[in-house]
Amino acid sequence: MFLYNITLQRATGITHAIHGNFSGTKMQEIVVSRGKILELLRPDANTGKVHTLLTMEVFGIIRSLMAFRLTGGTKDYIVVGSDSGRIVILEYHPSKNQFEKVHQETFGKSGCRRIVPGQFLAVDPKGRAVMIGAIEKQKLVYILNRDAAARLTISSPLEAHKANTLVYHVVGVDVGFENPMFACLEMDYEEADNDPTGEAAANTQQTLTFYELDLGLNHVVRKYSEALEEHGNFLITVPGGSDGPSGVLICSENYITYKNFGDQPDIRCPIPRRRNDLDDPERGMIFVCSATHKTKSMFFFLAQTEQGDIFKVTLETDEEMVTEIRLKYFDTIPVATAMCVLKTGFLFVASEFGNHYLYQIAHLGDDDEEPEFSSAMPLEEGDTFFFQPRPLKNLVLVDEQENLSPIMSCQIADLANEDTPQLYVSCGRGPRSTLRVLRHGLEVSEMAVSELPGNPNAVWTVRRHVEDEFDAYIIVSFVNATLVLSIGETVEEVTDSGFLGTTPTLSCSLLGEDALVQVYPDGIRHIRADKRVNEWKTPGKKTIVRCAVNQRQVVIALTGGELVYFEMDPSGQLNEYTERKEMSADVVCMSLANVPPGEQRSRFLAVGLVDNTVRIISLDPSDCLQPLSMQALPAQPESLCIVEMGGVEKQDEIGDKGTIGFLYLNIGLQNGVLLRTVLDPVTGDLSDTRTRYLGSRPVKLFRVRMQGQEAVLAMSSRSWLSYSYQSRFHLTPLSYETLEYASGFASEQCPEGIVAISTNTLRILALEKLGAVFNQVAFPLQYTPRRFVIHPETNNLILIETDHNAYTETTKAQRKQQMAEEMVEAAGEDERELAAEMAAAFLNENLPEAIFGAPKAGAGQWASLVRLVNPIQGSTLDQVQLEQNEAAFSVAVCRFPNTGDDWYVLVGVARDMILNPRSVGGGFIYTYRLTAGGEKLEFVHKVGLITGNVVMKCFLLGKKEQHFFTVIFSFILDLK
Repeated sequence: MFLYNITLQRATGITHAIHGNFSGTKMQEIVVSRGKILELLRPDANTGKVHTLLTMEVFGIIRSLMAFRLTGGTKDYIVVGSDSGRIVILEYHPSKNQFEKVHQETFGKSGCRRIVPGQFLAVDPKGRAVMIGAIEKQKLVYILNRDAAARLTISSPLEAHKANTLVYHVVGVDVGFENPMFACLEMDYEEADNDPTGEAAANTQQTLTFYELDLGLNHVVRKYSEALEEHGNFLITVPGGSDGPSGVLICSENYITYKNFGDQPDIRCPIPRRRNDLDDPERGMIFVCSATHKTKSMFFFLAQTEQGDIFKVTLETDEEMVTEIRLKYFDTIPVATAMCVLKTGFLFVASEFGNHYLYQIAHLGDDDEEPEFSSAMPLEEGDTFFFQPRPLKNLVLVDEQENLSPIMSCQIADLANEDTPQLYVSCGRGPRSTLRVLRHGLEVSEMAVSELPGNPNAVWTVRRHVEDEFDAYIIVSFVNATLVLSIGETVEEVTDSGFLGTTPTLSCSLLGEDALVQVYPDGIRHIRADKRVNEWKTPGKKTIVRCAVNQRQVVIALTGGELVYFEMDPSGQLNEYTERKEMSADVVCMSLANVPPGEQRSRFLAVGLVDNTVRIISLDPSDCLQPLSMQALPAQPESLCIVEMGGVEKQDEIGDKGTIGFLYLNIGLQNGVLLRTVLDPVTGDLSDTRTRYLGSRPVKLFRVRMQGQEAVLAMSSRSWLSYSYQSRFHLTPLSYETLEYASGFASEQCPEGIVAISTNTLRILALEKLGAVFNQVAFPLQYTPRRFVIHPETNNLILIETDHNAYTETTKAQRKQQMAEEMVEAAGEDERELAAEMAAAFLNENLPEAIFGAPKAGAGQWASLVRLVNPIQGSTLDQVQLEQNEAAFSVAVCRFPNTGDDWYVLVGVARDMILNPRSVGGGFIYTYRLTAGGEKLEFVHKVGLITGNVVMKCFLLGKKEQHFFTVIFSFILDLK
């Protein structure tokens, strides 16, 4: 039985990425698939930050993904191939912020099967047809068109099956407006299957086959098939019609080849190799990923090798015949599963392992001194070109998306003593591996921290004019004074703002279009734009204890529970309502919603009383200050906040866009509980109350803006953010120290920030990764982490890292030294000095392996180390490098009865291990003593085992066997 499920943390690894204009505007967007999730990303052209617009669970496995656009259209559709046995076409609706199924055609059984299409998708570049193919035999072609109402239509499937044929890749060939054509890399295995000697299998060749969709006859034919010399791994479509010469580029081992119909000869160019590479020289090189960029005047391809090197590939043509392929080293980035070149000048890289990146293409690499390699350059068969890798030159990193894939090991523990446990996750592969610490909560970016002359008790931000994009002042209230700070390139104190500085402030706000209002214990100060000030003083000995303000209304509560209501008239004057309202108990908190667009006032006032109730009071002129509804509370309210959340975009009759959401009353109680209640926008009734315990302190609530919508910041012993994201409500803690008061903050550097106070400091914070459940810190590792254990006394982690096909640092240094000596020996007498300089430069060169990759040593070569890590600082306290070809697979930390209080680390190691066919040259158990307070590993001894199999099963020991395990090792230690 399989249940539908939604995980707490969404998958972070990307399997496919496509780009286009999915929202129908000129904006460039990216759609990525994360296993069973479709996600729409939009890079901000100004800041370079990647924003997630929509995440959708498909409850299936996405096997392929393509974008297409109908001829003459302005919007891209998404074609999804999955394990559902259906082809699905999706359209993104920006107004609803959701993908809608335009078509869903069933063609086969569900599941990832060999002969059921879904693994491969290819689209005709003019958007007239799509081919969906299986790994074997079946290929279906659907014709795409428009009906009279300009809606997308899809035809019945046309078969292009061929039995006993394996498919490696499928692309749509750009033939302009001629019959749509698809190119397939195929292999016919019929002869090999029927030949028991194996000769036919050894001689089987891959073929490049072209399938043509005849739009007149409405069927698919195999137009042309050609055997290939090298085994290809993927195809790249070359622009055709009026944009280019058409045809395909075949990427194969060590070569890239251009092929097309007619008289066009094959053009073949070797893939350049790194100069002085430590890799096995016999090892082939392939391209693994590519991206195409096409404008009206030119096109080029970016193709990435399995080492991460990107080459810019261009084609030279003469009267529509391709004469040569040119390759130029572009830059080196981590190996990708997909790359997208956007029209806005960005390169999106979905990494195979580790974080995903967004780069700005700063230069196209046309005018640099990098050598250009051409297929026209004479070379002996088997020879290739060489280039020197270097740090980034044409690309600039602008954003990064965290990726945990693949998680190798995970443990949950509160090693940092934070009350809430952390997740310790070892993830990644090779030199890009990391140890990550995940904490439940939103990541907070600290933009600025400044000390204040005392301990403030409140902070607000106000704008000068309603049309202003950014805030003008930060107002900080102290016990007996108010400080006004002006926001510019720097934040500095001002005295001419019109605010009264000799008194604490209860609240302040922008009033009307360009006036300010300050509420303080003795009155209300209305500051006009021309600095004229109107004051309203409290009657007699009464003072203002609580207040609520918005853009047009002010409500104050005087001592004794008396409510006074003010509203702004059209002339900009603040007028007191003729009657006042006596409440039945003292007022402890109040809240007004923002004035809805196009309206004069907010209709409801929420008042929290000392008798554990919340009252909703009408501010409508017809029944002003009349009670509408009441809710009893389990404890005394501390603060209230009315917000409009969960809005959907609507357009009114005039054409003005706005969001229509639901009104929610958030109630923070003194016992640390947050209540969220739906407030009926017509009657003012309260219903559907949700409860959440936030912390041990009374809950204070503040209205802020997140992604253009209202959100609530709730502060208790920990701060939480309640917000609507992708049509779902989130209530997430902030991974930050305790805050006391906050307000929304908008400046050029931080358009949606928060200004907050903590003790005697003023902090400007930004929350960028909305929707994330965890925030993480990552610490780099050297090899792939296999397992780790926690030392119970010091809480340090002991990791074992092991990589196949890798060198240890010692072997790497020896191999470099050997190559440097060979360089000098190979040089003639007159070149000896130059060769010595080159050898010295080669020995000093140290490119970071996390970007440039580790050298591949060959099969059966292993590198391993044992690392002792402080998980709080992420620092490596000690590490032990094992010898070449020793692979650590298991680790345990334990005590032995006869060795006192000492802790030991036991590491199971296999020597000279071959993966296929499986064999082991021997096994050892290394024993290390933890010394220096658990911060050093001291080698005790290694025990050889008769067979390597024991070492592989070392980690399978459960608690029951641990006693037996300890007895065995006590016995070994006694023998020693």
